[in-house]
Amino acid sequence: MTSKQVIVVRNDLNMRKGKMIAQGAHASLAAFMEADPDDPALLDWLDGAGAKIAVSVPSEEALLDVYERARAAGLPCALITDAGRTEFGGVPTRTAVAVGPAWSDAVDAITGELKLL
Repeated sequence: MTSKQVIVVRNDLNMRKGKMIAQGAHASLAAFMEADPDDPALLDWLDGAGAKIAVSVPSEEALLDVYERARAAGLPCALITDAGRTEFGGVPTRTAVAVGPAWSDAVDAITGELKLL
């Protein structure tokens, strides 16, 4: 069994590539911080066996759906809301979610149907 983390970004916002990467990095780190430090899946992921996969969703509603399903499943996850200082006209905007690190089958149950970024 392998571990993974899936980073989900909204593609309806037309973020610049750098902004998209920054939002995904925020989500990745925040979800990592939510993980149980003794979780074998986390330890596997930290050992380099786990993957990071980037996928997209078409809307805020779809992003929130991923986040809520991950939370309900008890997986480490994080929802990122950008402050809007550099994009989005000063309006706080939900941009990304990370699910995992966790075992691949648990993460795939939430994100497996999403399109690669």
